[in-house]
Amino acid sequence: MRKASITLILTAFLGTACEKQITVKLQNRENLLVVEGMIEDGRFPMVTLSRSLNYFSKITPDQLLSSFVHGAKITVSNGIRTHQLREYKTDTTNGIALYYYTVDTAQIQTAFVGERGRSYTLKVEAEGQTLNAITTIPEYRLKLDSAWWMKVEQGDTTRTRLMVKVTAPPERGNYVRYFTARNKERFLPGLNSVFDDQVVSGTTFSVPLDAGVDKNQKVDFNTYGFFYRGDTVTIKFCNIDHSTYDFWRTYDFAYTSTGNPFSSPTRIQSNVQGALGYWGGYGVTYRTIIIPK
Repeated sequence: MRKASITLILTAFLGTACEKQITVKLQNRENLLVVEGMIEDGRFPMVTLSRSLNYFSKITPDQLLSSFVHGAKITVSNGIRTHQLREYKTDTTNGIALYYYTVDTAQIQTAFVGERGRSYTLKVEAEGQTLNAITTIPEYRLKLDSAWWMKVEQGDTTRTRLMVKVTAPPERGNYVRYFTARNKERFLPGLNSVFDDQVVSGTTFSVPLDAGVDKNQKVDFNTYGFFYRGDTVTIKFCNIDHSTYDFWRTYDFAYTSTGNPFSSPTRIQSNVQGALGYWGGYGVTYRTIIIPK
């Protein structure tokens, strides 16, 4: 024991005696194009195109507005039809304008909605660059069988937990991303919003789903994950392909490890060649439950 104590003291002494101030010079990277694109079964494709912002910059509404890329040529193909998307503008409730590309209603004869089991290519031509990506809307492989709520035994008696039962096929390689909507609020993804069937293939299993969060706001971990008595909860349960899973898996990990000095650096895995972001297909199932007061 005496030897171990001396070792610890020496380690502590050396750790303090050898302190050295280290200054890291951060590189200024040029702005990259950022693609946020999705296509769901039964819905038209939608793409947001912007430029990346400096990691340490203070983002203002004017900066956000100026980051959108306008006048891009964005085409989507399902292998039979190719449709050029059109740019639209929408105003949020707090007065900030957002821009996005979706179906051109003036060229509706070439438009199409997403279908399960099909692949979709994306081509973006903007600012002298050409970006390409491909995604698939998977078949209904990981199946949402049922959903229910459970009481939280300790603390606030109005809090509840959301549970779901899921069936996984025998073949591995299936992925899910989920969202929840409380009452008439918008759908929000879970803090860790994706999971796979690597250890549950060929089984039916139950798993809790945390309430979705707005990742633009600070998360209150004292109330995180709960729903409350009187809530009407809608689950958006999406089968996704591997590249979409990889993007959101690495994105969620990077988000939750921000500020943690012991976490490993994470490179977010984009499936868009030459840009940041993703082009993802979603095979969507909805389920609604009412939690009585």
